[in-house]
Amino acid sequence: MTTINTTMTAMIDGVDVPTDHWIDGCWASGPDRFAVYSPIDGNHLAEVAAGTAADVDAAVAAARVAFPGWAALGAEGRAPILHRFAEAITANVERISTVEAVDNGALLAGLKRAVIPRAAHNISFFADHALGLGETIESEHVTNRVRFDPSGVAALITPWNAPFMLTTWKVGPALAAGNTVVIKPPEWAPLSAGLLAELSAEAGVPAGVLNIVHGIGDVAGAALAAHPDVDRISFTGSTATAKSIGRAAAETLTPVSFELGGKSPLVVLADADLDAAAATIARQYMNAGQVCLSGTRIIVEQPIAHELLDKVRAAAEALVVGDPRERTTRIGPLIHPEHAARVDGFVQRAISDGARVLWGGGPHEAGDLYYQPTMLDQVATDSELFRSEVFGPVLSWHVVADADEAVDLANDQDYGLAATLFGRDAERTQQVADRLVAGTVWVNCYYVRELAAPFGGSRNSGIGREGGNWSFDFFCDVKNVAVQHDSFSKGN
Repeated sequence: MTTINTTMTAMIDGVDVPTDHWIDGCWASGPDRFAVYSPIDGNHLAEVAAGTAADVDAAVAAARVAFPGWAALGAEGRAPILHRFAEAITANVERISTVEAVDNGALLAGLKRAVIPRAAHNISFFADHALGLGETIESEHVTNRVRFDPSGVAALITPWNAPFMLTTWKVGPALAAGNTVVIKPPEWAPLSAGLLAELSAEAGVPAGVLNIVHGIGDVAGAALAAHPDVDRISFTGSTATAKSIGRAAAETLTPVSFELGGKSPLVVLADADLDAAAATIARQYMNAGQVCLSGTRIIVEQPIAHELLDKVRAAAEALVVGDPRERTTRIGPLIHPEHAARVDGFVQRAISDGARVLWGGGPHEAGDLYYQPTMLDQVATDSELFRSEVFGPVLSWHVVADADEAVDLANDQDYGLAATLFGRDAERTQQVADRLVAGTVWVNCYYVRELAAPFGGSRNSGIGREGGNWSFDFFCDVKNVAVQHDSFSKGN
């Protein structure tokens, strides 16, 4: 690793983006780099530093050295710095959104309007929430003081489908709690991480508190997951990768938090608002279906199935597939050629196994990485399409006789990340919601994430919960100090 005062950069639609590691408040690099291409048009974007185990060692060591000073500031001392960090993100929404749209194909308008502003909110919310941590519990003879002490160095391994925002979802509570962090960005969409480093330094985050090591998961990510001086590992991504991280973490007994994949149901009861349900089903195609929370299994009570299907078809046909920088576009590209082949493979194998294409069913004329919004029916419940996360704009249609059958079908799954439910009868709808196995159930709404509420998955969809105090439960060592009443000598 070589520490440098300036960094190699790439120009992304007029934005100058650092492409080196950020370690101990300095740019750092080595001899190896990897290529990054835009999913929009396949254009080469940058050569990014490819981290090694030595780079990870350096970043973890810097985080370890910085930890005592950052922790000693207390929540009150850290909050002003983190608020400046959030303000810097807000002031740079345009730049960050521009880079992220080109890097991972997300809709530029959505990034500007909601996704990147939410990243700033992730930082400011947890900075404020940390101020209220801790409580006092009184018993007859003892006062219990509950403390949330920072755990130390946190490894944050982040996904490519919303890289900047989901990184701040981890960075916010980790830093607010008093930890220092080492971030491993996704190799398929790493570029916005350089802007995160720049803005953290601009805000006054001390050297070593926030570190970034780019690289390939099997090298840099594996070294970080197995590092003996890491105190917490937070990962968002695939279940398969989580298993590898879990095996590495087990060797050091490092606590892990996993937010993993899903195969979520979207259930529409017979009395539902069909226009609202249809609009929400069409929203499952957002980000080209590359959203772990997407309700990809559409489960509909029989009496309204035909009418709803017509409404969904009309909504799907209105979706414009194309360049995510264009305001009229509603579905951008898939992230990478390997992923595009994977998505299409799922669809073609399902068709070969007897599934019927209601619409879509293959690549889109907009380009190699663009895929038609697709709906399949006659999908067998023991098929891979029903049971595996496709992570593309591919839904399956299932008609059931009643709510009991809907619940049984919804829960017939190894995942349990989210579920969406539409119905008008409050009591009946709530009863169905309570029976669904999922970390989050949205009723007559979708994709609502309140930062104070718990978020996470059941079954193969994850370990632990994030949000509010649940985030701090993970990033802190929770300690109880029990003091016997009247046990101290008075007057001394």
